[in-house]
Amino acid sequence: MPGEHPEPSQRAVVGLRVNGEDHRIDVDTRASLLDVLREQLGLTGAKKGCDHGQCGACTVLLDGRRANACLAFAVAHDGAEVRTIEGLAGEDLHPVQAAFVEHDGFQCGYCTPGQICSAVGMLDELARGWPSFAGGDELGADEVRERMSGNICRCGAYPGIVAAILEAGR
Repeated sequence: MPGEHPEPSQRAVVGLRVNGEDHRIDVDTRASLLDVLREQLGLTGAKKGCDHGQCGACTVLLDGRRANACLAFAVAHDGAEVRTIEGLAGEDLHPVQAAFVEHDGFQCGYCTPGQICSAVGMLDELARGWPSFAGGDELGADEVRERMSGNICRCGAYPGIVAAILEAGR
């Protein structure tokens, strides 16, 4: 009808580099990065836990920093570099993955991909010179718990998770 405004497009093409591979993806403009990773790229490691950014099960590395993929609109990250749990290991497990296995840092495994991605991001933050809470050179258990507080494990595998991160951080 005359005078009506056309419906805005609810789709967009987004370019993402995921685990070293370039993708051009037609996405719903309301889709979260988590939904695009899981439903369109078939990368199901990051989990949908709370869908509110409170549990950390969806944690990925977005442009080198840890991020809750459930809170990130895919269209807002056109051109971004995304690393998921599937992209951490090469021929061998990533050191954090290996430490999680060695220290039994998981039980059911649902939160494990997010825990591992968050731990990798946290250790990278420290390596880039982010100040330690304690001000010392050595990472301690209390600081690991604080820095990982956005990642919840309903099984209570925290002792193994902390031990794994401390070992990987050495």
